[in-house]
Amino acid sequence: MRLNCPYCGSRDIREFSYRGAAELSRPGTGASADEWESFLHLRDNPAGPTRELWHHGGGCSAWVVVERNTQTHEVMNSWDPRAMNRGEE
Repeated sequence: MRLNCPYCGSRDIREFSYRGAAELSRPGTGASADEWESFLHLRDNPAGPTRELWHHGGGCSAWVVVERNTQTHEVMNSWDPRAMNRGEE
């Protein structure tokens, strides 16, 4: 499988490390122990299209959001996560 780094181009997946869901909401400072337990230990495992956060540690060290189908492993898109905050995806 290959992922597209926004800076280095198409690279082998072995250059990247999976870091989790790209759109996770961290609990706030007043969160309960149950909310923190859920955030830390309970994750969805969707079948189909998802957005994931990957780190290009074997290359330029960039963080990359990858839109990928977990059933087929098809990579639909990838971009710099800072573009999500600016609405540029």
